[in-house]
Amino acid sequence: MSKMPDIGKISPEIFNEVIYPRLGAKNDSILVGPQHGVDVGIVEIGDMAVSIKTDPVFIVPEYGWERAAWFAVHILASDSVTCALKPRFLAIDLNLPMEITTEQLTLLWDTIHKECVKLGISIITGHTARYDNCHYPMVGGATIIGVGSKDEYVTPKFAAVGDKIIITKGPAIEACGIFGAALPKLMEKEFGAEFAKKAENIFYKMSVVEDGLTAASVGIRDDGVTAMHDATECGIWGALYEIGHASKLGVHVEKEKIVIEDGVLEICAYLGIDPYSSISEGTLIITCRPHKADAVVATLAKKNIKSSIVGELIPPGKGMILVEKGKERELKHPIVDPFWKAFYSALAKGK
Repeated sequence: MSKMPDIGKISPEIFNEVIYPRLGAKNDSILVGPQHGVDVGIVEIGDMAVSIKTDPVFIVPEYGWERAAWFAVHILASDSVTCALKPRFLAIDLNLPMEITTEQLTLLWDTIHKECVKLGISIITGHTARYDNCHYPMVGGATIIGVGSKDEYVTPKFAAVGDKIIITKGPAIEACGIFGAALPKLMEKEFGAEFAKKAENIFYKMSVVEDGLTAASVGIRDDGVTAMHDATECGIWGALYEIGHASKLGVHVEKEKIVIEDGVLEICAYLGIDPYSSISEGTLIITCRPHKADAVVATLAKKNIKSSIVGELIPPGKGMILVEKGKERELKHPIVDPFWKAFYSALAKGK
């Protein structure tokens, strides 16, 4: 039996040994089931495709209640849009700590409501309570549902050799957004007021809702985007490995072609972490038919979303290849994200 990681998501090996062989009753209506590198399940209901995404409700009071609630909604919606179907419905369970007040819950829920209105998401059911032994940031779970026709979704099975790989925003978006929002005074002390403000603004880049829907608007499957994956824990390297594994293909990526947001390298150097292995909610990995890749990058640019073509999918026998400074090496999954240990150490230092 493989060893469990110290913190964060279980490894692909544990998933394959423990989870994947035990998925309940078989059902022929499942179009996309659980697998690494795929953020959404999809089922066939009548002549429609219904996407389903479940995640923790992730609330960090240190961000401020409005920002914390914004982030909680966008974590869910970001994974949901990776299948190209627009999210429509939300079911949410809040298992809240005893210390939350009515005023805090009001701020939290008002922001969740307003963000759902902006995204066109209707809240259809849920559960809300306070309990002992419930603690931030994991205060419940939620499911987002998308609906579309059966020819409107994407998943890695549509990817093919030669598809271009596009990455939006670059590495460590979530790592830097969280750090900038949670520790602005420490940021100002270390880097100055102007840099600290810029870092704090990275927070609102921690969403791929607009990235995913914009990319899919150019075209899907044989006419454009074939798969999308949100780079969360273990960052860009983890996400590239996972999307290659899910598509049953290899990847060939040039590190120097990946875009980078201002301030990211400085923050990661301060934390002592590798930006490309660090959690990066807000970074979208896109595979796309070659004839539409430039159009996807151009359309994203019109929305002020940085992106670049960084490589392509290759035959599986060629493996996972990362090119850095002109030299090829094997792209490996980081397994353990370096951010959280560094963040909590900095949090203690900042306080």
